[in-house]
Amino acid sequence: MADEIIRLTGIHKSFAGVRALQDVDLTIERGKIHCLVGENGCGKSTLIKIIAGVYERDAGEMIINGTRYEKLTPIEAIREGIQVIYQDFSLFPNLTVAENIALNEELAEGRRFVNWRNVYRVAEDALAQIDVQLPLKARVEEMSVANKQLIAISKALRQNAQVIIMDEPTSALTEREVRALFSVIRKLEARGITFLFVSHKLNEVLEISEKIIVLRNGKNVSQGNRSEYDNRRLVREMTGHDITTKRYTYTPDKSSEPLLRVDGLSAKDLLYEISFDLYAGEIVGVTGLLGSGRTELALALFGTLSIDAGQISINGEPVKIKSIQDAIAHGIGYVPEDRLTEGLFLERSIGNNVVVRIIDRLRGTLGFTDPRRVNAQIDHWVNALSIKTSDPSLPAKTLSGGNQQRVVLAKWLASEPNLLIMNGPTIGVDIGSKDELHEMMKTLAGQGMGLLVISDDIPELLATCNRILLMRHGRIVEEIQPAQTNENELAAKLIEE
Repeated sequence: MADEIIRLTGIHKSFAGVRALQDVDLTIERGKIHCLVGENGCGKSTLIKIIAGVYERDAGEMIINGTRYEKLTPIEAIREGIQVIYQDFSLFPNLTVAENIALNEELAEGRRFVNWRNVYRVAEDALAQIDVQLPLKARVEEMSVANKQLIAISKALRQNAQVIIMDEPTSALTEREVRALFSVIRKLEARGITFLFVSHKLNEVLEISEKIIVLRNGKNVSQGNRSEYDNRRLVREMTGHDITTKRYTYTPDKSSEPLLRVDGLSAKDLLYEISFDLYAGEIVGVTGLLGSGRTELALALFGTLSIDAGQISINGEPVKIKSIQDAIAHGIGYVPEDRLTEGLFLERSIGNNVVVRIIDRLRGTLGFTDPRRVNAQIDHWVNALSIKTSDPSLPAKTLSGGNQQRVVLAKWLASEPNLLIMNGPTIGVDIGSKDELHEMMKTLAGQGMGLLVISDDIPELLATCNRILLMRHGRIVEEIQPAQTNENELAAKLIEE
């Protein structure tokens, strides 16, 4: 029998009468990499929090390191070696790298004064365990997402982690950073550390895992060895049906003016001589590593990054875009990479988020907002984009990631843009919602809209774009035809210098 570090049997959990988990079984074997997959709302987060002692189960049995727990507290979970690295990393952004890693130990020892020499030694030793060097005196808020991930792992190891649970660890990482993280995980696995890896990226699940657990609607669908699964089976078990993805093919009429023409666009130390055309009906991808200039290009076109040189033309007419208002006036919309801080008012209602860009249009003759027109617009877009909510008056924060992205999309579609820039359109979105969003993108292009898709999700680019622009060091270095490449070739191009 395998050496089991955690065994859950018949786990049930409900919130206010809504069942989140029903009769779930889970076995975590010592020294192996496990992946927990399922669509948003399937119960993954609830299960993780039960293992971490944050939630108390309603029924079922929990055994950790051979000990049966009737009620597990967070402190007991930590003592059993369970560490959870959430998507926000639970780090203190205003403290240094060394302080985040080592201060817990200083506090635990009850010192009246901080031994700074010991703090730096502990932090250096913790990073050395994963063969990483970081500036110990740098504040965490100055570090990249990838480095924050490594700091969180180092901190967990200093607390004698036996099981490290990682919630969507690669959602904001570049391809190169994912490779580096996987290298660290494999090194720690070789030393006997156990991992439970939660991800929507099925290609990564199939690459890194040894054991896979699938949840759907709060129930076990399957659990087995990696060798028993492929992408098709995972998709079918997560969603309950097969998803077939067809590439988007479109050949524009180049005898007409392009919807967007960018000629020699430059921004100091960020963009250099960017030139390309985008025609109505096209979905053009832009990809590259972090720092390649891909997001800076989007911001320049949307008026939030100053341009030093070059020309932007819309439908053959030169335009000046110096602000967001200029971009909107010229029919440009922007779905940002970080929908939570840039795309949504999370505390405001779903409906208010949908109509925020067009509220002036919905005023009556006396200047007052017409509630009937407002509600008609909200109902239209909630239905048109299949936003799953029981009531549009609920706060946007109550929605899943995929539905939040639909709200951001609805907000911009309501303003009737001709060109829609989408930066990381499906980051943190489950496989079913991702496929639906891809189909929406293709439908919009089919209706004559132009889409510029900024992404390093290679399967997404190949499935949705009729052309892909590869950026490196602020320049477009190659135009790629999706039909003439594959995932491995594009991944290699993405990381080569």
